[in-house]
Amino acid sequence: MTRQLLVPIDDSAPARAALEYALERFPDDELVVVHAVDDLEAGYAGEPSADAGEATDLDVFQDATRLAEEHGRRVETRVLEGQAAAAILEHVVEAGVDEIVMGSEGRSGVSRMLLGSVAEKVARRSPVPVTIVPKARE
Repeated sequence: MTRQLLVPIDDSAPARAALEYALERFPDDELVVVHAVDDLEAGYAGEPSADAGEATDLDVFQDATRLAEEHGRRVETRVLEGQAAAAILEHVVEAGVDEIVMGSEGRSGVSRMLLGSVAEKVARRSPVPVTIVPKARE
């Protein structure tokens, strides 16, 4: 039985490491790559936000698709609208996702307390298992 894995991405090294991990470790599962777009941030930056659910030509999706092809795989892409952690968790429930695989920046101490962590929020509140992949070592 094929499971559906959700891989949230942005343009960071930890997100790329998480996608690579998912592509290698879960060869028989369906991968859905999502990117959350916060309307407030997009509007503030003066850029229109992408429509939720629409797989646009965002660079982050082009990179994810190319990486999947390098592994002989295909991925579905979706734009989620809203604050990253909340949008990811909402999509998990709505889409019947079986597991989340995501990257972590690896913050600690005061930085983590002040800035919070999307991965930590998702892991604490997720109704499904979450695999957190650390940033690849250079």
